Amino acid sequence: MTDDNAPWHAHVYYDAGERPVAEELRGQFERMAADAPILFVGSMVDRPVGPHPIPQFEIHFPESARGEVTAAIEPTGLRALIHPLTDDDLADHTSLARWIGEPLDLDVTVLDPPGMNQGVARFGKSDF
Repeated sequence: MTDDNAPWHAHVYYDAGERPVAEELRGQFERMAADAPILFVGSMVDRPVGPHPIPQFEIHFPESARGEVTAAIEPTGLRALIHPLTDDDLADHTSLARWIGEPLDLDVTVLDPPGMNQGVARFGKSDF
């Protein structure tokens, strides 16, 4: 049984040429937030940050919105990492994650060890 309210993230990646498509998708998620349970739409981050090696933006949503989020990302051709938020940051970004498009090599050395969160609010607020 799944928890429809369980927290999830999506990181949508883009390069300079894909930025307009990413901006449009980000706007679509902002518009979706009025009707769908999209809890947070992050800023476009035009540099590597945290474990993410290329520009990205993130969205936060409950498990119940995962299908809508995936359906919005897939037709864009952008790659994305969709993952749950558990007490294991490494597993969240690796074994529990799903990629849309070609996976990227993340810098997993910066992720929190299991059971740790370094005091960073990870749901409903920007990580960066």
